[in-house]
Amino acid sequence: MKIIARKVFPKLLKEKGDRKITLLAGARQVGKTTLLRALHGEICTKGKKRGLFLDLDVFSNFEKVGSFDRLVNFLKLNGYEEGQRDFFYLFLDEVQRHPEMGMVMKNAYDTLANVKIYASGSSSIAIKDQAQESLAGRKNMTYVYPLDFEEYLWFLDDKAAIGQLANVGKLRGDGLEKIAGKLRGRLDEFLTFGGYPEVALQKTEKEKVAAIGSIFDMYIKRDLMEYMKAGDVLRVKKLLEYLAINHGQKMKYDEVCSICALSYNEAKEYLETLRETQIISIVSPFFTNKNKELVKVPKVYFVDSGARNYFMNNFNRLDMRGDAGPLLEGHVLSEMAKASGGKAAVNFWQDKNRREVDFIISGGKIVPVEVKFKPALKSDDFIGMRRFMADYPDVKKGYIVNMGRQGSGNGICLVLPYSVEALDAVG
Repeated sequence: MKIIARKVFPKLLKEKGDRKITLLAGARQVGKTTLLRALHGEICTKGKKRGLFLDLDVFSNFEKVGSFDRLVNFLKLNGYEEGQRDFFYLFLDEVQRHPEMGMVMKNAYDTLANVKIYASGSSSIAIKDQAQESLAGRKNMTYVYPLDFEEYLWFLDDKAAIGQLANVGKLRGDGLEKIAGKLRGRLDEFLTFGGYPEVALQKTEKEKVAAIGSIFDMYIKRDLMEYMKAGDVLRVKKLLEYLAINHGQKMKYDEVCSICALSYNEAKEYLETLRETQIISIVSPFFTNKNKELVKVPKVYFVDSGARNYFMNNFNRLDMRGDAGPLLEGHVLSEMAKASGGKAAVNFWQDKNRREVDFIISGGKIVPVEVKFKPALKSDDFIGMRRFMADYPDVKKGYIVNMGRQGSGNGICLVLPYSVEALDAVG
């Protein structure tokens, strides 16, 4: 089977010479196993390096490496030599199933200087627990996300759209929605069904919906059950439905608690679980002046639009629904996270007069990003951006992502939504 490239692959391959443990964390079915197998193929099959791939979902495989002594003997049985000068590569898939593996990997790192471990897990919570407790200073963590829009086009092998995406940044002026037919159609698909690889590879809309249902039915039955009782899972499912309907809206905790029959502490705990398992992103307000700016109420977005549409049971295309704006906002937020490997610090801004900017990227510099699902912008669409830049005069550039216009003036850059690479604070 042909393995389609992912943008994170070169970074992971480069770490083959770094003896730190390479950990891949991410939601179920985002492609971690495929990446591990591709790394094994490149390093061990193609590169002729000695190594092993073990799926720890298979209990008999875990038994072979579930203690440090068993691990060492199993490695020796398969060609590892204590005195070898080059690395022996060990690829461990689904390590979160077995809490013991954190200590096993720690002992391997501390004792076997010529063993390089790549490991993956579907639960960010379990992976982070293992990393914090056992692997501090011994690991490189990489978050694997669903496909970004460009990777989605790669999976579809849509050469025409791939070529247009490479050139779309050159366009200037108005009315661009009318000439972006191929890209616009693919973006509509992407915002409807999302970027999970298995979903992208399905041919029909019915097959895509079935694939999404399978992924998130298993997420509820398996991933959530690792942390919750059955009754809690039912309430979290209700919470997911609420969040899907209110995707991109400011979250009112009292309303959440009332509708989902949760206490405040339960709501906070469950939201954190959903965030740690990379189903949602929680975006907090950006502020420096509590008297003038919103400081407490967060917004919640689904990381993947297909997941969001699944939990609200709406796979209608964008021209048949009234929530295209929030969907596009979530798309831009997710693309920024994917481009930065989850490292971009993103907030939103609103002052007491309800002027707001969808996203504020902060870190080395502050960059405001506004998202408008409109082919033509009006003067009112610039109010929040201009107010923010007036309140923060050190901010020299802002972006308005929109459907029909590209260009710049007075420090505000208008860009189309097909690539976040134009947002120079991301990456």
